[in-house]
Amino acid sequence: MKKIAIVSFRGEMPCFVHALLNVWNYHERGYEVALIIEGASVARLEDIVNSPQGALWRKIKEAGLIRSVCKACAAQMGTLAEAEAQGLPIDAALSGHSDLEVFSAEGFEIILF
Repeated sequence: MKKIAIVSFRGEMPCFVHALLNVWNYHERGYEVALIIEGASVARLEDIVNSPQGALWRKIKEAGLIRSVCKACAAQMGTLAEAEAQGLPIDAALSGHSDLEVFSAEGFEIILF
């Protein structure tokens, strides 16, 4: 099975939604998918829940596709408490940030958004 890790960095909602759409598309087509939320995209953790794409977000969460939320970025953007409240996997393995090497070592192709 092919493995895809989508890393969302950008903070604009349309960019974040495109990352989510691609995560779900790969998942539905049988890929093993990991969503890593890094950089400014952590600012969308509150907004996405009540957005028109909230249902997509819930499906992705329920499917266990969110594998990492950057702790340092979430703390800086003021969304760490929200990430924790949503039960998202917080990662600080790389000097406070998500460690992408773990995904490379597991054979994931990494795509940046």
